[in-house]
Amino acid sequence: MPKVLISDKLSESAVEVFKKNKIETSYQPGINKDQILKIIHEYDGLAIRSATKVSDEIFKTAKRLKIVGRAGIGTDNIDKVAATKNGVIVMNTPYGNAVTTAEHAIALMMSLVRMIPQADNSTRQGKWEKSKFNGTEITGKYLGLIGCGNIGSIVASRALGLKMKVMAYDPFLTQEKASELGVEKVDLDYLLKNADIISLHTPLTDETKNIISSDSLNKMKKGARIINCARGGLVDEVACRAALETGHLAGAAFDVFTEEPATENILFDAPNFIATPHLGAATIEAQENVAIQIAQQMSDYLNSGAVVNALNYPNVSSEEAPILKPYVRLAYLMGSFLGQVTQDGILSVRLELEGKASNVQDLPLMASALVGILEPTSASVNNINSSSIASSRGISLSTIKHERRCDYETLLKISIKHDNGERTISGTLIAGNKPRIINIQGIAIESEFPKSALYLRNYDKPGFIGDLGNVLGMQNINIASFHLGRRNIGGEAIALVEIDGGVDEEVISKIRSLPQVARVNSIKFDQN
Repeated sequence: MPKVLISDKLSESAVEVFKKNKIETSYQPGINKDQILKIIHEYDGLAIRSATKVSDEIFKTAKRLKIVGRAGIGTDNIDKVAATKNGVIVMNTPYGNAVTTAEHAIALMMSLVRMIPQADNSTRQGKWEKSKFNGTEITGKYLGLIGCGNIGSIVASRALGLKMKVMAYDPFLTQEKASELGVEKVDLDYLLKNADIISLHTPLTDETKNIISSDSLNKMKKGARIINCARGGLVDEVACRAALETGHLAGAAFDVFTEEPATENILFDAPNFIATPHLGAATIEAQENVAIQIAQQMSDYLNSGAVVNALNYPNVSSEEAPILKPYVRLAYLMGSFLGQVTQDGILSVRLELEGKASNVQDLPLMASALVGILEPTSASVNNINSSSIASSRGISLSTIKHERRCDYETLLKISIKHDNGERTISGTLIAGNKPRIINIQGIAIESEFPKSALYLRNYDKPGFIGDLGNVLGMQNINIASFHLGRRNIGGEAIALVEIDGGVDEEVISKIRSLPQVARVNSIKFDQN
């Protein structure tokens, strides 16, 4: 039975979802890093919010860990490079708190333009300073969105309902989507110069860090306002403080800060500044939604291999997962063959799909094939990091889906180009789930993937089988099955010989010395 550790405070509904899916759950909110390190090796999954920092050290210790699930959007507290390196899927719930965060941004905007927190504090002190809190309307004002994804698009719809004009800067926003949302797609400089209010809704990356810098602030119109309900670090807090003090910024409202918990911050006593303690997702509905969603997503992965909202692996639905599983296995075995018979530098890998295979997702198949290909030279390769390892080695990857008629119900072909030529293998699934070799180097040959075998390239000459049998017999090596194929009579041929047990280099050398043999490799196929 899979086991999941919940190390942050989640709704009890999450525990119920795990139990319903027959997953053993340990609910230990608030445990520290040292405590996690002592027990994480026992778990297949780790469910967190923002408090737990999942570091490289944790991933190295968690040999059994398969998935980390973040109940929420931001994953800054997860070392995703380490997760990928160690073959751990990272998931989040990008939709569970989108409405809640968008509504908080709107609430801060309204509070900011009408100075509601300051007016409340003044009134409670008995001052009744009506003239001091002269606000501004938002009707007809320009709202500039930096980021217009799930949350940004909801903010846009709410702002349009409030009769604002909305412009958006987002490199991933298409003109068609912008038109559908009713927003104007603009570049960043135009947004900075023309927006009355700027609201940030983008992840924190190397490209977006301090996207609102001192230079950006100088480009903004005098009297503009900033709202940040996205991530701390998107705004240069020191520069923002200076702009508030000079009056260049009329106000700013932040729900997130560079360092959290933010018990101290340079902005806290700045004029016309509103702060909330990362409340964007803090509603009853959102907490319930993200807890249930991450528990169900993790359960689906651990029970069926379904991948939803993953940040480092292609998404695979619960309907696709059982269909995809035998194809992933076939791709791995075919890649394993190529990896074991290729000692030359690999330049490219091409995956071709025909028949029913052309209708399945190709990215998980390519990832699995690369694991098999790279295993002989990379002990740490896995389905999650295989593509990035291939890319780091300069190996180009391509996939072709053929719609032509196929001799088999389904067919995969993998070709690798290397320093001295090209190698290919084709395979199929018998009865829908049994992997079978059907072609090697363009030569038809049918075989299962045996636990231990010899792969030979030979010349189609009389006496070859007898000579090979004599060599193996003299070494007391039993032949379990023998599969042959040839290009033409008397020409190039191949043999895949299943043997009981393995062979040492001395036996390989004796086989290689046979006059009919061009090459020989000892290969093994993982039977799990």
